[in-house]
Amino acid sequence: MRLPADDATNGWSAILPARAPRPALQGPVRADWLVLGAGCAGLAAARRLAELRPHAHVVLVDAGTVGDNASGRNSGFAIDVPHNVGSSLEELRQAAHYQRLLAAGMADLQRHITAHAIDCQWRRAGKYHCAVSPAAGRTLEHHARELSTLGEPHEWLDRDALAARLGTRYFAAGLYTPGTVLLNPAALCRGLADALPAQVALYENTPVHALDIAPHAVVAHTAQGRIEAPQLIVASNAFAQQLGLFQGETFPLATFGSLSAPLTPTQRERLGAPQGWGVTPVNAVAGATLRYTDDHRLLVRQGFEYAPRFRVAGAVRERVRRAHRAVFDARFPQLADVPLAHFWEGAIAITRNGAPRWGRLASNVHGVAGCNGVGIVKHTVLGALAADLALGQDHPLIADALALGALARMPPAPFLGLGVRAYIAREKWAGRAER
Repeated sequence: MRLPADDATNGWSAILPARAPRPALQGPVRADWLVLGAGCAGLAAARRLAELRPHAHVVLVDAGTVGDNASGRNSGFAIDVPHNVGSSLEELRQAAHYQRLLAAGMADLQRHITAHAIDCQWRRAGKYHCAVSPAAGRTLEHHARELSTLGEPHEWLDRDALAARLGTRYFAAGLYTPGTVLLNPAALCRGLADALPAQVALYENTPVHALDIAPHAVVAHTAQGRIEAPQLIVASNAFAQQLGLFQGETFPLATFGSLSAPLTPTQRERLGAPQGWGVTPVNAVAGATLRYTDDHRLLVRQGFEYAPRFRVAGAVRERVRRAHRAVFDARFPQLADVPLAHFWEGAIAITRNGAPRWGRLASNVHGVAGCNGVGIVKHTVLGALAADLALGQDHPLIADALALGALARMPPAPFLGLGVRAYIAREKWAGRAER
């Protein structure tokens, strides 16, 4: 099994106090439920199982450390409205279903953060969906019409208005939606993991190397133990393929982030001393996601690489690191003296048509995969609903989850790799003015 090369560079966790991970699994364990993956979906599934079956024993395992897994490496946007990635508008076409699902996922996160006083810089700051070029501006106009149809509040901003709020004149137009929450994703995952109910046993740094699935029993084999359970929920996103699941349905992309040192008071004045904000680009493949955090750091997220082996060459990382510096300097020329103190990569699972993979995989196996780069809220609600579906609960949102559509199958290798690389190149070319 190939695992990501974790070089402990995740900036979000690096700026947090040290946390002792839960011990790795040692020896055999029996449980009523096994959940694979302690990211947003897996944490939500385990919580929901414990809520609905308070006497059941739930085992949750993660191959790495909570907060340093993929869910702890994203840009920290808990997005409450349908959101497009790349130039695709697929999520907007399913907008009504996503609207209900995202509202439920956001409410669930808010409830647990409040109940357990999770300190993750959770703040409803909204987001700015921004365009540089006229072509991207037209896509933004389409998005605005969709939001109007849905009755979602939004505000159109021109270059001057954006500059006053963001401290950069780089963007020609932006669409502000007020409901998005900005946060530190590593702190969120840590807090949710540490607040799990007592009947959920979490094992970190416990990769599952093989799965034996029979109609009434699942056995997960690890380096130093094994877990037996009659029911399994798979929430390991891109990595599930290595266990024979979601074959031909998702593919992994490596994404990259940089986080600056905290701005000094003088540097903050040069920026204009705004409140914390978040920017998503109209074309996420070509453009850059940006954050200004409540602790006065700037984040740049840009770059996608096809990573079927969950490894990216050092030369690629260095090229992307330099590109992040160029992105930063182009948008904030007044902050050329601000160092980008942290640089890291993470993995996301992409589906061919934008629909997530969710539902029943076998009589006793359920799962969720295909975050498509916007997973904090979406995978929280889909993880919880996977538990409802597995338990036979009659939840009204199950119909919305099922209505998101069936996945389009992927071509086999080597055609998949050729197609993915061609897609990335095409998106970069189409959105070259957004860089």
